[in-house]
Amino acid sequence: MVTMNTENEGGSLSQGEMLPLLHAAADREASDVHLVPGYPVTYRVHGRLEVEGPPLTQERLRQMVESIIPERIQGRLDEGKNFDFSVAVEHGDEPCRFRANAFLAQGQWCACLRHVPNDIPSFEWMGFPQALAQRMIAHHNGLVIITGVAGSGKSTTLAGMISLLNEAGGYRIITVEEPIEYVYPRISSTVVTQREVGRDVDSFYDGLKYGLRQDPDVLLIGEIRDRDTAQMALSAAETGHLILTTLHTKDAKGAVTRFADLFPHEAQDDVRTQLSLSLRSVVSQHLLPPAGGSGKRVLAIEILHVNNPVRVGIKFGKIDSIESAIQTGRRDGLMTLDEDLQRLVTAGKIAIETACRFAKDPDGILPAGQGSR
Repeated sequence: MVTMNTENEGGSLSQGEMLPLLHAAADREASDVHLVPGYPVTYRVHGRLEVEGPPLTQERLRQMVESIIPERIQGRLDEGKNFDFSVAVEHGDEPCRFRANAFLAQGQWCACLRHVPNDIPSFEWMGFPQALAQRMIAHHNGLVIITGVAGSGKSTTLAGMISLLNEAGGYRIITVEEPIEYVYPRISSTVVTQREVGRDVDSFYDGLKYGLRQDPDVLLIGEIRDRDTAQMALSAAETGHLILTTLHTKDAKGAVTRFADLFPHEAQDDVRTQLSLSLRSVVSQHLLPPAGGSGKRVLAIEILHVNNPVRVGIKFGKIDSIESAIQTGRRDGLMTLDEDLQRLVTAGKIAIETACRFAKDPDGILPAGQGSR
């Protein structure tokens, strides 16, 4: 029998409404499903939007949202403005999981459901260099940040890194997520506990604060959004823990300014000094349309490892010098986004027009077959 649940949280079911929709998302290989009053059901498939059916009414959409929300949220739709939760549906012989966000827009309820694969994709599938992931998790302590816009694959990259640590064995790993996406298999030589904000813990800050009392080697914090979490992450990195997290910025150096900007102006000098000592690596990610326009999107990255020039730039707030250090730091493994865009163009994976749209120096991108400057 086909069933749906909200991650064992007891949400009421509406199989007639939501099940066909979620099955269709799985069949289409959609990454997201958008439910907005006045619009048809909209799927994002390999970065492109596809619509199906008549426009949704607000009454119908509210019933659909109420059918999948967990018990802890039921009866609270009129009190809040945003709710995060997870939904699972039996699709074929396997569970099909979605990360859901219900939210108000112009006083009407909407929802977005993101498909979460059951298996953590391989680094080859992601297009992320496994050697780079291995380098970042080899740090015994410090802060590693994956940055990028929403939907750029940050959570998937972090999941791959945690999976490597899990498989290696010998680690105590704690994750704090909103909500939990990938579930890690139990391996006897590693202990992993996953805590979901809103269900298991009240906030990322609390998850980090109490996680430090649970003998961790590695802590994954889904996102640093506020000053308290940022300060706790810095302190944890300084006291011998490896902290993996995400920020929403468009490039690697932006993670430095974004982190410092979470603090009052008078505290930022001290924060930058701490960050210069604790930050280990930043990778900025972009998912781009493939050459030809159809198929899986292509990952482009910018890499910042903290060497001496970068450390000085962070400490004194000289952001331009950080950019220069990335451009000249190839020997230390640093790489600009433009360099990776050129690689993808040369390999025929993305169109030159796509590369120029994202490049910091579009004139420096050469067509495939013409090498690189």
